[in-house]
Amino acid sequence: MQTITTVAELRRALAKVRRAGKRIGLVPTMGYLHDGHLALVEASRAQCDVTVVSIFVNPTQFGPTEDLSTYPRDFLRDEKLCRDAGVAVVFAPDVQEVYPAQFQTFVEPGELAKPLCGAFRPGHFRGVATVVCKLFNMVQPDVAFFGQKDFQQCAVVRRMAIDLNLPIEVVTVPTVRESDGLAMSSRNRYLDDEERRGALAISRALFAAADEFRSGEREVEKLISVAKQHLQTVDRLQYFELIDCDTLKPAESPVRRSAALCVAAYIGSTRLIDNVILVLPIQHHGSEAMDDAGLSHL
Repeated sequence: MQTITTVAELRRALAKVRRAGKRIGLVPTMGYLHDGHLALVEASRAQCDVTVVSIFVNPTQFGPTEDLSTYPRDFLRDEKLCRDAGVAVVFAPDVQEVYPAQFQTFVEPGELAKPLCGAFRPGHFRGVATVVCKLFNMVQPDVAFFGQKDFQQCAVVRRMAIDLNLPIEVVTVPTVRESDGLAMSSRNRYLDDEERRGALAISRALFAAADEFRSGEREVEKLISVAKQHLQTVDRLQYFELIDCDTLKPAESPVRRSAALCVAAYIGSTRLIDNVILVLPIQHHGSEAMDDAGLSHL
Protein backbone atom coordinates (compact mmCIF):
# COMPACT_ATOMS: atom_id res chain seq x y z
CA MET A 1 0.00 0.00 0.00
CA GLN A 2 1.18 3.50 -0.85
CA THR A 3 0.44 6.57 1.24
CA ILE A 4 0.45 9.66 -0.97
CA THR A 5 0.05 13.30 0.04
CA THR A 6 0.33 15.29 -3.20
CA VAL A 7 -1.74 15.39 -6.36
CA ALA A 8 1.36 15.16 -8.55
CA GLU A 9 2.53 11.96 -6.87
CA LEU A 10 -1.00 10.53 -6.96
CA ARG A 11 -1.31 11.13 -10.69
CA ARG A 12 2.04 9.49 -11.37
CA ALA A 13 1.06 6.41 -9.38
CA LEU A 14 -2.38 6.06 -10.94
CA ALA A 15 -1.12 6.69 -14.49
CA LYS A 16 0.61 3.31 -14.29
CA VAL A 17 -2.65 1.71 -13.15
CA ARG A 18 -4.57 3.20 -16.07
CA ARG A 19 -1.95 2.14 -18.60
CA ALA A 20 -2.42 -1.40 -17.33
CA GLY A 21 -6.15 -1.07 -18.08
CA LYS A 22 -7.16 -1.48 -14.45
CA ARG A 23 -10.39 -0.20 -12.94
CA ILE A 24 -9.99 2.35 -10.11
CA GLY A 25 -12.36 2.72 -7.17
CA LEU A 26 -12.41 5.72 -4.83
CA VAL A 27 -13.68 5.76 -1.24
CA PRO A 28 -13.72 9.40 -0.05
CA THR A 29 -13.54 9.73 3.76
CA MET A 30 -12.71 12.21 6.49
CA GLY A 31 -10.84 9.53 8.37
CA TYR A 32 -11.37 7.99 11.81
CA LEU A 33 -12.45 4.92 9.92
CA HIS A 34 -14.98 2.36 11.16
CA ASP A 35 -16.70 -0.72 9.75
CA GLY A 36 -18.98 1.46 7.63
CA HIS A 37 -15.98 2.82 5.76
CA LEU A 38 -14.51 -0.65 5.46
CA ALA A 39 -17.77 -1.81 3.85
CA LEU A 40 -17.16 0.81 1.17
CA VAL A 41 -13.64 -0.51 0.70
CA GLU A 42 -15.00 -4.04 0.41
CA ALA A 43 -17.50 -2.91 -2.23
CA SER A 44 -14.75 -1.14 -4.15
CA ARG A 45 -12.44 -4.15 -4.05
CA ALA A 46 -15.28 -6.35 -5.33
CA GLN A 47 -15.87 -4.08 -8.34
CA CYS A 48 -12.46 -2.55 -9.03
CA ASP A 49 -8.85 -3.62 -9.46
CA VAL A 50 -7.35 -0.80 -7.40
CA THR A 51 -8.94 0.98 -4.43
CA VAL A 52 -7.97 4.49 -3.37
CA VAL A 53 -9.11 5.77 0.03
CA SER A 54 -8.88 9.52 0.51
CA ILE A 55 -8.54 10.83 4.07
CA PHE A 56 -9.18 14.54 4.31
CA VAL A 57 -11.15 16.51 6.91
CA ASN A 58 -12.69 19.06 4.59
CA PRO A 59 -12.89 22.51 6.19
CA THR A 60 -15.29 23.97 3.63
CA GLN A 61 -18.18 21.72 4.69
CA PHE A 62 -18.06 22.78 8.35
CA GLY A 63 -19.94 25.81 9.64
CA PRO A 64 -18.28 28.34 11.99
CA THR A 65 -19.82 26.74 15.11
CA GLU A 66 -19.31 23.11 14.03
CA ASP A 67 -16.71 20.57 15.10
CA LEU A 68 -13.90 21.02 12.57
CA SER A 69 -11.17 21.49 15.20
CA THR A 70 -12.36 18.57 17.34
CA TYR A 71 -13.37 16.17 14.56
CA PRO A 72 -11.81 12.80 15.50
CA ARG A 73 -8.51 12.00 13.82
CA ASP A 74 -6.19 9.00 14.09
CA PHE A 75 -4.22 8.71 10.89
CA LEU A 76 -1.91 5.86 11.93
CA ARG A 77 -4.92 3.75 12.91
CA ASP A 78 -6.68 4.63 9.65
CA GLU A 79 -3.58 3.73 7.66
CA LYS A 80 -3.36 0.30 9.32
CA LEU A 81 -7.07 -0.39 8.73
CA CYS A 82 -6.64 0.46 5.06
CA ARG A 83 -3.58 -1.73 4.71
CA ASP A 84 -5.33 -4.66 6.39
CA ALA A 85 -8.40 -4.14 4.16
CA GLY A 86 -6.39 -4.38 0.94
CA VAL A 87 -6.41 -0.71 -0.05
CA ALA A 88 -3.84 0.08 -2.73
CA VAL A 89 -3.46 3.83 -2.13
CA VAL A 90 -4.24 6.12 0.79
CA PHE A 91 -4.44 9.71 -0.44
CA ALA A 92 -4.00 12.06 2.52
CA PRO A 93 -3.43 15.62 1.29
CA ASP A 94 -3.14 18.60 3.60
CA VAL A 95 -5.43 21.61 3.36
CA GLN A 96 -2.98 23.62 1.24
CA GLU A 97 -2.81 20.81 -1.31
CA VAL A 98 -6.59 20.79 -1.74
CA TYR A 99 -7.22 24.52 -1.33
CA PRO A 100 -4.09 26.35 -2.47
CA ALA A 101 -3.52 30.05 -1.92
CA GLN A 102 -6.12 32.28 -3.59
CA PHE A 103 -8.51 29.36 -4.12
CA GLN A 104 -11.91 30.80 -5.06
CA THR A 105 -13.85 28.35 -7.27
CA PHE A 106 -16.68 26.34 -5.73
CA VAL A 107 -19.35 23.93 -6.96
CA GLU A 108 -22.85 25.21 -6.19
CA PRO A 109 -25.35 22.34 -5.83
CA GLY A 110 -29.01 22.92 -6.65
CA GLU A 111 -32.38 22.03 -5.17
CA LEU A 112 -31.27 18.68 -3.73
CA ALA A 113 -28.99 20.54 -1.31
CA LYS A 114 -31.69 22.79 0.14
CA PRO A 115 -33.90 20.59 2.37
CA LEU A 116 -32.97 18.36 5.34
CA CYS A 117 -29.36 19.00 6.40
CA GLY A 118 -29.05 21.78 3.85
CA ALA A 119 -31.70 23.82 5.66
CA PHE A 120 -29.73 23.71 8.91
CA ARG A 121 -26.14 23.74 7.64
CA PRO A 122 -25.79 26.64 5.19
CA GLY A 123 -22.94 26.06 2.78
CA HIS A 124 -22.39 22.47 3.87
CA PHE A 125 -23.23 20.85 0.55
CA ARG A 126 -21.35 23.56 -1.34
CA GLY A 127 -18.27 22.37 0.53
CA VAL A 128 -19.14 18.71 -0.01
CA ALA A 129 -19.75 19.11 -3.74
CA THR A 130 -16.56 21.12 -4.17
CA VAL A 131 -14.26 18.71 -2.37
CA VAL A 132 -15.81 15.64 -4.00
CA CYS A 133 -15.50 17.23 -7.43
CA LYS A 134 -11.85 18.01 -6.69
CA LEU A 135 -11.22 14.46 -5.48
CA PHE A 136 -12.88 13.10 -8.61
CA ASN A 137 -10.53 15.22 -10.71
CA MET A 138 -7.47 14.32 -8.64
CA VAL A 139 -8.07 10.55 -8.56
CA GLN A 140 -10.07 10.17 -11.80
CA PRO A 141 -11.70 6.95 -10.58
CA ASP A 142 -14.03 4.77 -12.59
CA VAL A 143 -16.31 4.29 -9.58
CA ALA A 144 -16.78 6.16 -6.30
CA PHE A 145 -18.39 4.64 -3.21
CA PHE A 146 -20.48 6.46 -0.59
CA GLY A 147 -22.42 5.33 2.47
CA GLN A 148 -26.20 5.46 2.41
CA LYS A 149 -26.29 6.93 5.93
CA ASP A 150 -25.45 10.23 4.24
CA PHE A 151 -28.53 9.93 2.05
CA GLN A 152 -28.71 13.55 0.95
CA GLN A 153 -24.97 13.69 0.25
CA CYS A 154 -25.32 10.67 -2.06
CA ALA A 155 -28.10 12.42 -3.97
CA VAL A 156 -26.14 15.67 -4.29
CA VAL A 157 -22.96 13.92 -5.45
CA ARG A 158 -24.80 11.75 -7.97
CA ARG A 159 -26.57 14.80 -9.41
CA MET A 160 -23.28 16.70 -9.61
CA ALA A 161 -21.61 13.87 -11.50
CA ILE A 162 -24.46 13.80 -14.01
CA ASP A 163 -24.74 17.57 -14.40
CA LEU A 164 -21.00 18.13 -14.84
CA ASN A 165 -20.57 15.14 -17.19
CA LEU A 166 -18.09 13.45 -14.88
CA PRO A 167 -17.36 9.95 -16.24
CA ILE A 168 -17.67 8.35 -12.81
CA GLU A 169 -20.19 5.83 -11.53
CA VAL A 170 -21.47 6.78 -8.06
CA VAL A 171 -22.35 3.74 -5.94
CA THR A 172 -24.14 3.86 -2.59
CA VAL A 173 -23.54 1.13 -0.03
CA PRO A 174 -26.05 0.27 2.74
CA THR A 175 -25.39 1.72 6.17
CA VAL A 176 -23.49 -0.49 8.57
CA ARG A 177 -24.97 -0.60 12.07
CA GLU A 178 -23.85 -1.61 15.51
CA SER A 179 -25.45 -4.80 16.85
CA ASP A 180 -28.08 -2.70 18.67
CA GLY A 181 -29.04 -0.77 15.55
CA LEU A 182 -27.10 2.48 15.95
CA ALA A 183 -25.72 3.64 12.61
CA MET A 184 -21.95 3.68 12.62
CA SER A 185 -20.48 7.17 12.57
CA SER A 186 -17.15 8.74 13.43
CA ARG A 187 -19.07 11.12 15.69
CA ASN A 188 -20.36 8.27 17.87
CA ARG A 189 -17.11 8.55 19.82
CA TYR A 190 -18.39 11.85 21.25
CA LEU A 191 -21.16 10.03 23.13
CA ASP A 192 -20.75 9.03 26.77
CA ASP A 193 -22.39 5.83 28.01
CA GLU A 194 -25.73 7.46 28.83
CA GLU A 195 -25.83 9.36 25.55
CA ARG A 196 -24.89 6.20 23.65
CA ARG A 197 -27.96 4.48 25.10
CA GLY A 198 -30.09 7.52 24.32
CA ALA A 199 -28.92 7.55 20.71
CA LEU A 200 -30.75 4.28 20.10
CA ALA A 201 -33.99 6.27 20.04
CA ILE A 202 -33.07 7.38 16.52
CA SER A 203 -32.84 3.95 14.92
CA ARG A 204 -35.77 2.66 16.97
CA ALA A 205 -37.93 5.48 15.64
CA LEU A 206 -36.96 4.73 12.06
CA PHE A 207 -37.48 1.00 12.44
CA ALA A 208 -40.87 1.48 14.11
CA ALA A 209 -42.13 3.60 11.22
CA ALA A 210 -40.61 1.20 8.70
CA ASP A 211 -42.40 -1.71 10.38
CA GLU A 212 -45.70 0.19 10.05
CA PHE A 213 -44.97 0.73 6.38
CA ARG A 214 -44.15 -2.94 5.92
CA SER A 215 -47.49 -3.78 7.56
CA GLY A 216 -49.31 -1.71 4.97
CA GLU A 217 -49.49 1.82 6.42
CA ARG A 218 -49.08 4.44 3.68
CA GLU A 219 -50.25 7.69 5.31
CA VAL A 220 -47.33 10.04 5.83
CA GLU A 221 -48.65 11.63 9.04
CA LYS A 222 -49.25 8.23 10.62
CA LEU A 223 -45.77 6.98 9.77
CA ILE A 224 -44.15 10.11 11.16
CA SER A 225 -46.32 10.01 14.27
CA VAL A 226 -45.32 6.43 15.02
CA ALA A 227 -41.66 7.34 14.71
CA LYS A 228 -41.82 10.47 16.84
CA GLN A 229 -43.16 8.50 19.78
CA HIS A 230 -39.66 7.06 20.07
CA LEU A 231 -37.89 10.39 19.67
CA GLN A 232 -39.16 12.09 22.81
CA THR A 233 -35.95 11.23 24.64
CA VAL A 234 -33.55 12.93 22.21
CA ASP A 235 -32.18 16.23 23.41
CA ARG A 236 -33.17 18.10 20.27
CA LEU A 237 -34.89 16.87 17.14
CA GLN A 238 -33.69 18.91 14.18
CA TYR A 239 -35.84 17.23 11.56
CA PHE A 240 -37.73 14.04 10.90
CA GLU A 241 -39.13 13.85 7.40
CA LEU A 242 -40.52 11.33 4.95
CA ILE A 243 -39.23 12.35 1.54
CA ASP A 244 -39.41 11.21 -2.05
CA CYS A 245 -36.16 9.37 -2.84
CA ASP A 246 -35.69 11.09 -6.20
CA THR A 247 -36.60 14.71 -5.43
CA LEU A 248 -35.94 14.84 -1.65
CA LYS A 249 -39.22 16.77 -1.40
CA PRO A 250 -41.86 15.74 1.17
CA ALA A 251 -43.49 12.49 0.11
CA GLU A 252 -47.11 12.68 -0.95
CA SER A 253 -49.71 10.87 1.14
CA PRO A 254 -50.49 8.06 0.67
CA VAL A 255 -46.98 6.99 -0.26
CA ARG A 256 -46.93 5.59 -3.79
CA ARG A 257 -43.23 5.95 -4.65
CA SER A 258 -40.05 4.83 -2.95
CA ALA A 259 -39.44 7.17 -0.04
CA ALA A 260 -36.92 7.72 2.72
CA LEU A 261 -37.42 8.46 6.40
CA CYS A 262 -34.63 10.86 7.33
CA VAL A 263 -33.73 12.20 10.76
CA ALA A 264 -31.21 14.53 12.34
CA ALA A 265 -31.15 14.82 16.12
CA TYR A 266 -28.87 15.98 18.90
CA ILE A 267 -27.85 13.59 21.63
CA GLY A 268 -26.19 15.87 24.13
CA SER A 269 -24.09 18.14 21.93
CA THR A 270 -23.58 15.51 19.22
CA ARG A 271 -25.55 15.76 16.01
CA LEU A 272 -26.41 12.39 14.45
CA ILE A 273 -28.20 11.57 11.20
CA ASP A 274 -29.83 8.38 10.01
CA ASN A 275 -32.41 7.08 7.54
CA VAL A 276 -34.29 4.08 6.26
CA ILE A 277 -35.51 3.56 2.73
CA LEU A 278 -39.09 2.41 2.20
CA VAL A 279 -39.65 0.46 -1.00
CA LEU A 280 -43.16 -0.24 -2.26
CA PRO A 281 -44.19 -3.80 -3.16
CA ILE A 282 -43.44 -4.96 -6.67
CA GLN A 283 -46.77 -5.24 -8.48
CA HIS A 284 -47.23 -7.87 -11.17
CA HIS A 285 -50.02 -7.52 -13.71
CA GLY A 286 -52.93 -9.80 -12.92
CA SER A 287 -51.52 -11.06 -9.64
CA GLU A 288 -50.86 -9.96 -6.10
CA ALA A 289 -47.51 -8.52 -5.14
CA MET A 290 -44.78 -11.11 -5.26
CA ASP A 291 -43.03 -9.83 -2.18
CA ASP A 292 -43.62 -7.79 0.95
CA ALA A 293 -43.01 -4.08 1.09
CA GLY A 294 -39.27 -3.88 0.95
CA LEU A 295 -37.34 -2.30 3.74
CA SER A 296 -33.77 -1.21 3.64
CA HIS A 297 -32.27 -0.25 7.01
CA LEU A 298 -29.71 2.11 5.50
